[in-house]
Formats: sequence, structure tokens, C-alpha cells
Amino acid sequence: MLATVLFFPTILFAESASESSTIMNKMGLLVFQLGVIVFVAKGMSILFEKIKISGIVGELIAGILIGPYLLGGIPFPGFKYGLFGAFPALTPDALLPVSPELYGIATIASVLLLFMLGLETNFSLFLRLSSTGLLVAVMGVITSFFIGAWTSVLLLGHDFMDPVSLFLGIISIATSVGITGRILTEQKKMNSPEGVTILAAAVIDNVLGIIFLTAVVGMSSMMVNGQDAIQWGNIVLVGIKVIGVGILFTLLGLVFSRQISNFLKIFPGIKVPSIMAFGLALLLAGIFEKAGLAMIVGAYVMGLSLSKTDLNYVIHESLKSLYLFAVPIFFVVSGMMVNLRVFTSKTILIFGLVYTIGAIIAKVLGCGIPLFFKKFNALGVLRVGMGMIPRGEVALIIAGIGLSSGILSSDIFGMVIVMTIITAVLAPPIESALFNKDKKGTVVDLLPPMNVTTTFALPSPETVDFVAAKCLELFRNEGFFINQMEIGHRLYDIRKDNIFITMICGTDGIYFETSPNDIHYVKTLMYESFVELNEIINQLKDTTKPESLKSDFMEGKDDKRINLKQVLDPGCIRLNLRGTTKKEIIEELVDILDSQYQIRDKKSVFNEVWEREQSFSTGMKNGLAIPHARTDYIDSITLAVGIHRKGVDFESLDGKPCQVFFLLLSPKNKTVPHIQILAHIASIMSKENTIQKILEYKTPQAVYQFLTESLD
Repeated sequence: MLATVLFFPTILFAESASESSTIMNKMGLLVFQLGVIVFVAKGMSILFEKIKISGIVGELIAGILIGPYLLGGIPFPGFKYGLFGAFPALTPDALLPVSPELYGIATIASVLLLFMLGLETNFSLFLRLSSTGLLVAVMGVITSFFIGAWTSVLLLGHDFMDPVSLFLGIISIATSVGITGRILTEQKKMNSPEGVTILAAAVIDNVLGIIFLTAVVGMSSMMVNGQDAIQWGNIVLVGIKVIGVGILFTLLGLVFSRQISNFLKIFPGIKVPSIMAFGLALLLAGIFEKAGLAMIVGAYVMGLSLSKTDLNYVIHESLKSLYLFAVPIFFVVSGMMVNLRVFTSKTILIFGLVYTIGAIIAKVLGCGIPLFFKKFNALGVLRVGMGMIPRGEVALIIAGIGLSSGILSSDIFGMVIVMTIITAVLAPPIESALFNKDKKGTVVDLLPPMNVTTTFALPSPETVDFVAAKCLELFRNEGFFINQMEIGHRLYDIRKDNIFITMICGTDGIYFETSPNDIHYVKTLMYESFVELNEIINQLKDTTKPESLKSDFMEGKDDKRINLKQVLDPGCIRLNLRGTTKKEIIEELVDILDSQYQIRDKKSVFNEVWEREQSFSTGMKNGLAIPHARTDYIDSITLAVGIHRKGVDFESLDGKPCQVFFLLLSPKNKTVPHIQILAHIASIMSKENTIQKILEYKTPQAVYQFLTESLD
């Protein structure tokens, strides 16, 4: 199938080669290019993450491999210049080695990326360690900028105020919030003093880097417009422009963030406000670009403004699919811009390594040393310093702007890619090793807990699910926005105005993390949940009799889609059960599955089946019983069948002893047809004389053949 998908377009493009300039042909090529990029990007990202390297590195390398300077430039039928080589071949003097259409999509992806980074900014982190984070960021920015710029001066011979030097200084400033955040999340150090400091400083780094970028882009435009040298007066004018447009919009966004949020809530549903929010980000990005500033600044400002609203997580979650599709395209296209000739030039390669070493040293020293004056020890200093070295998304965006504007050559852009890859690869293993040391990174405890945990113990996971559903319903009715962060961990972020609540569903209860001021609200809501659930349970008891439901359960047609051969093994059939009580019969059935290596913990499985049986008997009528349970101690759905000639009291519907027993077990956390099989067995076994026929068989194989032929 994949070969057909890849081969068929070669025929189509070959037939229309003479019309390669038509708009529809260009769009057809673009769509095909995007399809290849999506698959290659995701494949390389997964591959690199499996070897504990950031997926961003995999996407960059994917772009280098399939780009116009390597595989993408090889011609084949239907693609005269290669899949990605048409544009540079037709216009060899172009600043970009990819088509304007593909670069345009990558640009929109970069706007989305910065918008999402703005949303992820956590102002509470600044409040907790604002002075420390600011000190680390400012010192890191100063050190990184000067070392990056002076590297250009010393090795390339540019003036310090040359736009190339300034761009290399700015690129050195940026810290990858994505890579750093992933490291801290994996190590569960997000809320440690080092983690808070790293994240706060990283965000400030990027904000300052974007502001510096705005100034340099403005200065560069002056030079392009005929000014051979930048006068200090012009620099001041550019600075005023940055303050007047950039900082003004940022302040306005933060001040009127709630009003922006209320405006977005006018639109119905959950998804529509999120799309409109991204629309605002695009508008602000366009305004910044028209004002001579970088459009990513506008996107970041809009994300930053909405980060403190209750729509934050809703927007983030709603745009997640678009993010997962678009952002890898940006990284792949960034990799495509790397001319592999860079790696064949010893001079350029040496410069790239020197630039990388300088970028690492600048962060470790500039960000680390000030922490000695903030009650951090040497280990904490090293953790923060190494946590600040990975460059990623913002560095690539800044470098791309420099390349597209003609300030940076493809050689220098390639060296920036080298620096980005090396720092992204080095940081995770080193940082993980530092955090694996079971020692504090501070001389004293710097972070008293801001939130408190309120626990509501519950008897079983099923009860947790029942109560949690009612809690979430009440939160929604109160106007809260809810975002499920991790499906596996059942963690919910619940927000409304300035109320922030985290709800965690465990196997033994529900836990709420809130500020001390909101504990009373959580307790009141849980009280109301229990009251409403109790009313529902009482109503069910009054209107529905389980005995009548169980009787109805045995009436109906068998499901021809169910094949018992997939869940029943002949070795799991016994014709001579010896137990005389319900408990003994269940023990024997569990023993059957244990003897056939179908379960991992016999005692735990029995306890779960017995607990289910005690809540309500599974004895049906006409001599049938179907004990069943869901358990964590099996890997797949399984079935045991037992026969007791004399019969055992199983509290059946008709009061008669049960003689044929089916024990059905299903894994808790997998999707399996548990209910379908139960209904199918009950329906078939209710047919006239079925129980008597089974009792007449003399061998397990005969019973197996009868059941599988009758029930499939």
C-alpha cells in the first residue's frame, strides 16, 4: 500500500511535467511533500526518543536527510529536480533552499509554536523564585550574548555591531523550554528549586532574546535601506520602537487578559474559542511584522496574555493535534536549510564547534555562578547551568529569520544547526545523571509548599470513577474549564478565573491540590457530589431490582460475532469439580486457570472474583453460574469451564443448585469484549436442554467442541 502511494504520484507528476509552473501542480507537489515530511518527521522523532534523545533532534536530522542538499535533490521519474530540489534548482540565487509555499507553512508552524510556548509560561513560577530566576536569566543572557557575538568577531572578522555577530549572540541566548521541560518532567523535578529556577530563567531568556531580535531586525533594515553604519541615535529609536510596540502590547495583553478571555468565551463550545485564540495570535503576529518586528514576538505575546486565564489549558489541549502536525514541519524544514557542504569544510566545522563550546560555557558559568549567592550548592549550580544549555525551537526560529532576511549565510545557519543538535543531545543524559544523585541542590529549603493536598479515600477504583465523573460534572456546571493532562494518570487541571485546582484520580481515592484558600470550595463540592450520588443510588434501588435484570440478562439472541475459541482453551475445562460451597467452586475455577498459566497471582485473582460475587450472586437459572471479574493479574481475556454433577448452592434465580460454571476474567486496563461474552454465554446457555447436553459429555475435548461450535 505504502509503495503504491509513493509510486503512483511519480506517474502523475511525470505526465504533467510540462505544466510544472501551474498553481494546481505546485499545490499538488506541496501536498505530496507535506505527506512525506509528516511520516519521516514522526518516524525519526519516535526513533530518537527511544534512545533518550529529544525528538526535535530527530526531526532536524530528518530534514537534513530528505532536504534538497541530499536525498530530496536526487531526480527521479516525475520529479525532475528531486522531491524537494525544484525550487533551488530553478532559482539558484534564492535565499532559501525550499519553495515559498513550504517555507510559508513552516512560518505558520513557528507562529503556532511560539503561541503555545507563551501559553505554557507559568507566572506562579516567577512569583515563587522570581528574583533568582531573573538573576540567572539576565546573567545568562549577558554572558551568552557577548560570547556568541565575540566568537563571530574573533573567528569571522566581523565587527561586534555587525548584524551577523549580533544574530549569533541572540541565537546563543535562547534556551529550549521544550527540551528542558521534558527533562524535568521525566525526573519529576519540575517543582524543585532547580526546576523552578531553570524554567523561569528559560522563559525570561527567550523573552529577552525575542526583544533583542526585534532590535537587531530593525537595525538590519536600516542598513538594508542604505545606512552603512548604525548610529547610536538610530539604535535608541529602534529601542523606543521595541518598547513602544513590543512591551506595550505585552503589558496590554497581560492587563486585559481576562477581557480577551471573556471575548473568546462568546463563541460557542470549547474548540471554537481555541481556534479564535490562534486567530488572534496570527493577527498580532502580522501586526508585529508590519511594524518591522518579528512576527513570532506577537504570537508569543498573545500566548503569554492567555497563559494566566482559565482558557489556557483548554486552548492548549484543543490545538494539540494541530501542534503535533504543524510544528514538526517547522523543524524538518529548518533541517532542509542546512547545506551539507558545511560539514565538509574544516574551517566552518571548527567554527561551529567553537561556537557550540562557547554557547555551553556561557550558560553554565553565566547562569550557574550567580546561584552561589542564592543559597545553592555546587550540585544545584551545575544542575541549573546544564539545564540551561539546550537550544531548540526559539534558536531555530531566530536563525531562520536571519537566513530568510539574508543576514546569515547558509554556512552560518548550518553551524547554528550543529550547535542546536549538540546541545540538545548533550543536555538530557547529563542533566538526568545530575538529578539522579539523591542530594539537595540548595543549602536550605527554598520552596515552602504553596499548595495543599486534600484526600478523599474511596474503597475501589470503580468507586473512584463513579465519584470523579460526578465531581467533574459539578465543576463544569460551575463554569470551570477542565483539561485531562495524562489519560493514564487521570490527572485533571481545573481552572476558573484565579482558581486553580488539580484533581488526581488514584486507585484508592481522589486527591485535590489547591491553594489553602480554596480547600473549603473543594470540600463543599465533594460533599455535594456524595449527596447527589447517594440520591441516585437510592433511586436505582427503588426503581430497579437486580434480580429482574439478571433474569432479563439470560433472554436474548446469541451474538454470532463472538468466537469462544479465542478465549477458551480445552485445558481450562474440568468435568469433576469437587467443591461443596460457592467459595470452594470459585477456588477450583481459579486453580484451573492458574494450572494453565493464564493468571499471575492466584490469591489476588480469587479475592477479586470473590469480592464481586459477594456483592451480588452470579448464579442464573437452569443450573448455570457465571462468576466473573476484571483484574490486573492477566494479560488477555480468558475463560474457565467447570462441571459439578450433583450441583452446588450458588444463590441462583430459580433456587436450584448450579452444575455448569463459567469463570470469565478480563484485564482491567484493556479494551476487550467482556460484557459481550457474558451476554453471549448467558443467552446460549438459557436454551432448552443445553445444560443437560453438557452434563452428558465425558471428555473436556467434547465439551470444548460443543461450546465452540454452538457459541461461535
